[in-house]
Amino acid sequence: MPYDAVVVGAGINGLAAALHLAAKGWKIVVVERADVAGGAIKTRELTRPGFRHDLYAMNLGLFAGSPFFAAHKDRLLANGLGLISAEHCFATAFADGSWLGVEKNLDANVDRIARLSSADAERWRAMTTAFGADAPHIFALLGSPLPSWQALRVAFAAWRARGTAWVADTVRLLVASPREWLDENFENDKLKAMLAIWGMHLDFSPDVAGGALFPYLEAMADQSFGMALGTGGADAIVSALTRAIVAAGGEMRLDASVQSIVCGSGGAKGVVLASGERIEATRAVIANLHPRVLFGTLLPVSSAATQRLAKFRAGPATMMIHLALDDLPAWSAGAALRRFAYVHLAPSLAAMAKAYSEAADGLLPVEPGLVVGQPTAIDPSRAPAGKHVLWVQVRVLPSRIRGDAAGLIAGTDWDDIKDAYADRVIAIIERYAPGFTATVLGRAVLSPADLERDNPNLVGGDSLGGSHHLDQNFLFRPAFGWSRYRTPIDRLYIVGASTWPGAGTGAGSGFMLAKMLAGA
Repeated sequence: MPYDAVVVGAGINGLAAALHLAAKGWKIVVVERADVAGGAIKTRELTRPGFRHDLYAMNLGLFAGSPFFAAHKDRLLANGLGLISAEHCFATAFADGSWLGVEKNLDANVDRIARLSSADAERWRAMTTAFGADAPHIFALLGSPLPSWQALRVAFAAWRARGTAWVADTVRLLVASPREWLDENFENDKLKAMLAIWGMHLDFSPDVAGGALFPYLEAMADQSFGMALGTGGADAIVSALTRAIVAAGGEMRLDASVQSIVCGSGGAKGVVLASGERIEATRAVIANLHPRVLFGTLLPVSSAATQRLAKFRAGPATMMIHLALDDLPAWSAGAALRRFAYVHLAPSLAAMAKAYSEAADGLLPVEPGLVVGQPTAIDPSRAPAGKHVLWVQVRVLPSRIRGDAAGLIAGTDWDDIKDAYADRVIAIIERYAPGFTATVLGRAVLSPADLERDNPNLVGGDSLGGSHHLDQNFLFRPAFGWSRYRTPIDRLYIVGASTWPGAGTGAGSGFMLAKMLAGA
């Protein structure tokens, strides 16, 4: 029996599209090559029994604040979704033993900033006030397909409410580099470093145009709403989504690798699985896939348009290090850091720019930026009583290694050198938290090569679904003329981090496409 739509790939956007369409009465099936759903949102016991590690995504703040969650909150809660608020969001530790962080407390944040610069503290407070008026317009744009009448209406409403000067300033924010925006607004280098690392969470070094928006939004949104973690692991949202899809009449098919997409007169007609089974779709095939996986693997590159999509550029690679611990790090900067969901080790804009440049040249950075996640500080259920897990994301790395910027690691194959490079990362953490190494009970290292093997959409170990630089963002994501989730093949649609509005757990592209297909 044919389905209305087949969704290829059970990442967050594929699941969001499936749930919304199923709720609208469409007959839906989701097919996924892996034995679990979730894509880049997975939680597993990697190191020792009882220690649950988020393999990739940990912060679910974008999901908790998304239009998709607002629309389907009741369904998801009814199917077991649990979210935990992290009031102490992120901080940066510095080599001199100091730290600076953002929590869900404006006065506490302003007080810490004022110790560094009274002018910056005043600017932070003014920026917070402005964010209350700015955020609805900015988030409305991020929640609109591009191009669309909806986006034009959002822009017009913003102009009516805030004026021409505000629109111009917002456009400047969208195209500015982190350094340009930070230098324009703040004077203290530690405050600038604390914010600039959020650009590196995507693929923006301090001097790459288009990278200012994320540091601004993350800091202001975290201060306003806090971060969100899944109860027991990030896969809490995946479990709730899959149960909600089934409850709405949809089907989930795991361990079901798609061999090809069937196309013919009228466009996409379904998929053929590796087992030989053919699944028919009468209205849509929705691919939650990287363009280079869709075109070139499942479909031939047969036109200039598909060639542009197949050339979609990956961003820098990342490494994930998961640790089972006797205790959280004893940060030299102070015990207060043990309360934060993220502790960044990226002490200056110069250090971030250097690491980014080394990775872009194919070199293993001497000192990469580190995102040290402390999920058990927020959710102790992820480890046995009194124990902890640590989530370490290494930003940024080369996909293909040409050498080592430090001249100490000789190999150029990730499978051969990943443990040696992980040792370098652990040594960096040890500098900021002496005695840390002695607390490690177990370790699992996922190199860029491991990331791509686990999920082919993480091309070259890029966990972000492709570079977000201006030539691949907004109307150019994934290619100009194809930013509204359509492809050159009728009835074949593409969603995911490679499409607008990009990476993250907000389920934006899946939800926007599903609304377009269902008419609401």
